[in-house]
Amino acid sequence: MEGYDAAAFEKVHADRRQVTSIRINPWKVPMGLPVSGVDGSPGQQGGVVVPSLSLAEKVPWSSFGYYLGERPSFTFDPLFHAGAYYVQEASSMFLEQALRQTADLSRPLRVLDLCAAPGGKSTLIQSLLSPESLLVSNEVIRTRVSVLQENMTKWGGANVIVTSNDSRDFQRMEDYFDVIVVDAPCSGSGLFRREPEAIGEWSANNVQICYQRQQRILAECWPALRQGGILIYSTCSYSREEDEEILDWMQEELQAASCRLQVEADWNIVETMGKKGGYGYRFYPDKVKGEGFFLTCVRKEDGGMFAYPRNRKQVAEKLTRQEEERMKPWIRQEAPVFFFRHHEQVYALPAARLEDLPYLQSCCYIKKAGILTGKPAAKEFIPEHELALSTLINPELPVLTVTKEQAIQYLRKEEVRAETELRGWALVQYEGHNLGWIKILPNRANNYYPREWRILKRD
Repeated sequence: MEGYDAAAFEKVHADRRQVTSIRINPWKVPMGLPVSGVDGSPGQQGGVVVPSLSLAEKVPWSSFGYYLGERPSFTFDPLFHAGAYYVQEASSMFLEQALRQTADLSRPLRVLDLCAAPGGKSTLIQSLLSPESLLVSNEVIRTRVSVLQENMTKWGGANVIVTSNDSRDFQRMEDYFDVIVVDAPCSGSGLFRREPEAIGEWSANNVQICYQRQQRILAECWPALRQGGILIYSTCSYSREEDEEILDWMQEELQAASCRLQVEADWNIVETMGKKGGYGYRFYPDKVKGEGFFLTCVRKEDGGMFAYPRNRKQVAEKLTRQEEERMKPWIRQEAPVFFFRHHEQVYALPAARLEDLPYLQSCCYIKKAGILTGKPAAKEFIPEHELALSTLINPELPVLTVTKEQAIQYLRKEEVRAETELRGWALVQYEGHNLGWIKILPNRANNYYPREWRILKRD
């Protein structure tokens, strides 16, 4: 295999040192500020301030990725629960380069992340898309959808729809997507250093099973890509069958055109070629600060351009003008959204995606659409947790600022005692980041943090 150095490869795997990296949420953390050290002292310029983290070094191929000097307990960092950053393996952040170099991110795009759980690549994609774009974040395994939904909620984007469908279900959505990302199920050899138990689960037979599954997934989602659209394929496998041979297969069977990416020499990423002349990119842990990874991009040459079907059924119930007026104080004024009701709950999606919702409802099993804002009651509006963590939230709403100790109490869904003159609904905020809702009454404060998300672990 190109770039494979057996001695160096074996040495780094024997070492077993863990590399921890995170990716900042640019919608929630201002960029271009000094990086803070462990003690809060200023570090290098051009980064971000995350008081709870030791940001040691930038991930070179990522705008928002950082290596950590030490691995903290993310469970006890309120900023992690606020969606200020995502813990992601550095090699997979190379997806950013694939998107930036092949797609026009300045215009509204429809993007499908086909195998999305737990949400690392979906949160990365959403960070790069314009607010008018749409990300369909899909996970076929129903037991994994809840963690995907949780992570997308924490990230806060309103232009996301979470679905749970098999790849064959997207065949009917001909020419709909501008970009499809397939981080395919694979044999997992690229994770041997991080997960030594995976070595015992690996077999040549499993590689062949994955190879066939990968072909099926790609063939089934290919019709949903428009003419000129981009498909980005990746695995955490070193096997040529799952990497370059899949690229060869896409070129031959799907008539896909390979896209070459520009890679800096000091990144130490290995450019590789398939038998059909297509380009792939391999990450070896002895060459990069990351785990084993493979990525390739192809462009669809045939196909057509999408047009919304006529006379499609409107499943979502629109709000009355009076009801919309009641919603405005909860949402940023500059946020162009449309509201709809489903099962008595009110949701918000970017106004630019008005036509997409009924179309997706006719094709997909939707688990989350936009932002669940809350439920109108007889005397008041009862806000939902999604709204508190979203980028739609009105920054002028009442805020209860808490210490780290109080933040952990809140995240445990315990009573939070704080001296305040506030009454009614307020946002619990730590270091400028929203954690959720609290309702302050004359003699107590009700904690509205989701029970299923609460911290159970003790120090």
